[in-house]
Amino acid sequence: MSLGMRSGSYGSLEKQLQQSNVVSPIQTTRKPSKMLKEKERSLNWVFKFAGRKKVGMLFLSLISAFVFIWVLYVGKDSQEGNNVQNISVNESMSLSNSPSMITMANIMGFQTSLVLPPPPPGYFMGYTLPPGHPCNSFTLPPPPADKKRTGPRPCPVCYLPVEEAIALMPKFPSPSPVLKNLTYIYEENLSKDGEFGGSDFGGYPTLKQRNDSFDIRESMSVHCGFVRGAKPGRNTGFDLDEDDLVDMEQCRGIVVASAIFGNFDEINEPSNISEYSRKTVCFLMFVDEITEEYLRNSGKMGISKKVGLWRVIVAHNIPYTDARRTGKIPKLLLHRMVPNARYSIWLDGKLELVVDPYQILERFLWRKNATFAISKHYKRFDVFTEAEANKVAGKYDNASIDFQIDFYKNEGLTPYTEAKLPLISDVPEGCVIVREHVPISDLFTCLWHNEVDRFTSRDQISFAVVRDKLLLRVDFHITMFLDCERRNFVVQKYHRDLLLKLAAPVSVALSPPPPPPSPPPPLPVLETLPERTIIPSIRRGSGRHRRQGSRGHRKVVAGNRDIGPN
Repeated sequence: MSLGMRSGSYGSLEKQLQQSNVVSPIQTTRKPSKMLKEKERSLNWVFKFAGRKKVGMLFLSLISAFVFIWVLYVGKDSQEGNNVQNISVNESMSLSNSPSMITMANIMGFQTSLVLPPPPPGYFMGYTLPPGHPCNSFTLPPPPADKKRTGPRPCPVCYLPVEEAIALMPKFPSPSPVLKNLTYIYEENLSKDGEFGGSDFGGYPTLKQRNDSFDIRESMSVHCGFVRGAKPGRNTGFDLDEDDLVDMEQCRGIVVASAIFGNFDEINEPSNISEYSRKTVCFLMFVDEITEEYLRNSGKMGISKKVGLWRVIVAHNIPYTDARRTGKIPKLLLHRMVPNARYSIWLDGKLELVVDPYQILERFLWRKNATFAISKHYKRFDVFTEAEANKVAGKYDNASIDFQIDFYKNEGLTPYTEAKLPLISDVPEGCVIVREHVPISDLFTCLWHNEVDRFTSRDQISFAVVRDKLLLRVDFHITMFLDCERRNFVVQKYHRDLLLKLAAPVSVALSPPPPPPSPPPPLPVLETLPERTIIPSIRRGSGRHRRQGSRGHRKVVAGNRDIGPN
């Protein structure tokens, strides 16, 4: 019996053609070839000694063996150079996606509901530089002995050449421990059930919701700004133009972002940027309408919305009156506005970038196998000390800072000690953030922003609280590097108002010259009196007469004793 002549639910094709007296188009006068006859004999021999079910099981076994070999082959190819990949299969793919397997199964007449695994996903697990590489033995030199300069300063950093850093960019994302799916709360009717703090932009989460957000699960939904709209930037507060939103969605690799609000700083053009970075990195500068007006009136920005490398993104409907609190939106919630980006580098508006972004990411993320990197404060490492310094400097009102610190103390916050090592500090220098956009780091910045929205805008105070709560539950790959290393790749500039004062020339009055001075008054005429002859008095009993002033160099002391006769 030939497989080609098997009957289906409507009978065989040959019987139907005979009944209708129609010649089958597949009938020919050619005789079957010898190879086809031998194939049919072998199949008939198989069917003779085994039933249809056993033959079906045989074909399924062959299919399974083929799939097994295919999975091993794809898994081997997915490894990335010297990187060790954590291969895991956690999804399924229907057999219908594999035409060759469908054909083999359909030949046997089986309904194919078999589910096969997809190509195994890969994860970036870090790498090590080859033995003998200069960066492996690189150590910081001692600081220069300059008694006149005792403040913070940059120190050397061992970067790879730009071409090598570009080649080492991971092809796969880093694993996100426990958390795989992160979504964000959207409230069409804003609830204000929170005990204290919050805003219309970030919502009013209750303390229970706050505590639940630190309980890391595989799927989570948390407050993360933009709560009044289904999509960030559209009627959510901090609204963005539609063309800007479309452009930001096209950023699929690296983003360098900064912000200037209240026309507080000048835009600093990055330097030492490679041509490859100029073509592949998105440089985004967020500004408010006041800053936009200044840029247009000064001629620094035209209709292209470009200032040098920076693409200017204008934010409307600013949700906060405090420009520093507004600046925390693009700083901590950047992943919500560039949802397809893989990595980002945040710079405060006063900083100038002077090292290529690929070199920075390679040095502080990829080489360290980290998903979040931030520099520690150059001087302070304890939250309580940082809070007192903020009060002394007038960074925020003292009562609000005290309330925040007391709340954290009641939760268990303690001063920093060596018991926290290898964590080297509780206080960051938050003007630079280098991170990968994976669910766990996105959650960290969401929860950090929630603290800024609930308490004070001083994010250095709330950083360690959020970090430590996450580290109690998952192995969050966060690293803190030295402040002098940060100063190596950014240069701090003055705020705009101070720059204007420094650049202003000494003002010279253009009023008419003063009148010439009046002649001096005549000297008074002194009346000269005739010289008066002073006759010294003759004292009795004096054996000697003296004239007054006869010896000019002799000190005359009042009350000389009389000299008696010898």
